[in-house]
Amino acid sequence: MRNEMMSHPVVHEKVQKFLRQQPLNISPALAQIEAWANERRVPIIPRETAAYLYQLVSLQAPQRILEVGTAIGFSSALFVEADPKNVQVTTIDRFDTMYNHAKDNWQRLGYQDQIELIEGDAADILPTLQSDYEMIFLDAAKAQYIKFLPDALRLLAPNGVLLIDDVLQGGTIFDDIATIRHRNKGIHRRLNELLTTVYQNPDLNVSLLPLGDGVLQITWREH
Repeated sequence: MRNEMMSHPVVHEKVQKFLRQQPLNISPALAQIEAWANERRVPIIPRETAAYLYQLVSLQAPQRILEVGTAIGFSSALFVEADPKNVQVTTIDRFDTMYNHAKDNWQRLGYQDQIELIEGDAADILPTLQSDYEMIFLDAAKAQYIKFLPDALRLLAPNGVLLIDDVLQGGTIFDDIATIRHRNKGIHRRLNELLTTVYQNPDLNVSLLPLGDGVLQITWREH
């Protein structure tokens, strides 16, 4: 479950080091979970991404957040802490070794009533969902993002924001595919397809944020 791109920043290493040394306004218990994950290189969102998402949730106050990719439950707990009075998080994951750890973390934090876990493959679950979500966060198998995109956009509220994490492959996403290792060629093709698809959609506003391994931020464009 380790993410090899955690050690390949897309910004200058000195900038990344500075950002990851800055305080994050989370509870001591959640900070312990973050530290535990970082020490063991368990894939959670890095400090700079966490700080941005925390601020975004605090400002926009979304009542319903959908997350694909629970891991150990750090980011879903972060959403709750950013707006503890309003937010309800639905998160999807198919790896029991991860989401069982997440359940333990939420119980420890006391957030179990604000986070709903749906166990299973997001490719099967997303088409069954109907509600509008003011925020959707995709942080799962990168090769599946392009498959998840139609349902993510269908579920995105008119004033909502879709965030897609880890889209740059340490910057190699822009390299010629002939230079990409065979096992990563499928991810390379599908992430490039994702970028092309969202940027060419006239109904979307798209920003590529140099946070972590790259975050796509997508909103609906007003006509």
